[in-house]
Amino acid sequence: MDLQILLNEIAAEMPTAPDRGTVARYIPEFDCVDPARFAIALALPGGECLTAGDADEAFWLQSISKFFTLAIALGRLGDRLWTRVGREPSGLAFNSILQLESEAGIPRNPFVNAGALVVIDAILTASTPRAVLAEILSFIRSAVGEEDIHINKSVAASEQNTAHRNMALAAFMAAYGNMNNAAALTIGTYVHQCAVEMSCRQLALSGRFLTGMAGAPRLISTARVRRINALMMTCGHYDGSGEFAYRVGLPGKSGVGGGILAVAPGRASIAVWSPGLNAQGNSQLGTLAIERLARATGWSVFG
Repeated sequence: MDLQILLNEIAAEMPTAPDRGTVARYIPEFDCVDPARFAIALALPGGECLTAGDADEAFWLQSISKFFTLAIALGRLGDRLWTRVGREPSGLAFNSILQLESEAGIPRNPFVNAGALVVIDAILTASTPRAVLAEILSFIRSAVGEEDIHINKSVAASEQNTAHRNMALAAFMAAYGNMNNAAALTIGTYVHQCAVEMSCRQLALSGRFLTGMAGAPRLISTARVRRINALMMTCGHYDGSGEFAYRVGLPGKSGVGGGILAVAPGRASIAVWSPGLNAQGNSQLGTLAIERLARATGWSVFG
């Protein structure tokens, strides 16, 4: 199969889809995002990266960044992290507060907002926001193999000004003793993490360390690669995770910026970007595109 031809076909098909989803508007900076954008990229074992569409246009990672910070936290804390955050799907929206009260301030998993705040809070212990953000950028740049990756400060400021629900999540967890730092420090670091800016091509390259491909960067242990992939499969699309696993059959992590990173173990790191979201906050066309790719290639962790 000629993968470049397949990517070109997918990129040509997506504009004809009747429903492109809706761009996130609760972050003011997103008002400037063009909903017509679409990109897809594959990073392959030989080091080649195939692309189609707007693959070199930068966008904001948002919650995709959570798998990077999870990798850093596991490297620093190991299994001690799991005393503060769970590993189960939530079945609820990414910013829901409902389960925190019934589960004593322990978030269900590291990919819902409450869990991501705990992960950042854990990394911040005995450090500073500036140092943590430098570490995150260094990790991502090493994963991509490029230095031109930065934080969009305007987007971070836009998110910080509207972070009321995240402040509520942090305050609620603090009431149960599950936050070690001031909420303002943790949330300030978190919104800057979400505002990391990169292209679809760079995102595909960044996921190579999760694929087990020959020549991919070895940034964390094989055991932790397996665990992050497992969490991406079960929790990476919030209350749409089961549907994504059913339709695509690959671990994946989405973000409200419209990006999705998916992992075909041993075969490819896959990135898509289309800003319109479905009801669960996942890229509408991005999901369709990865489903189309997985069906055409037969790539699935389920054989």
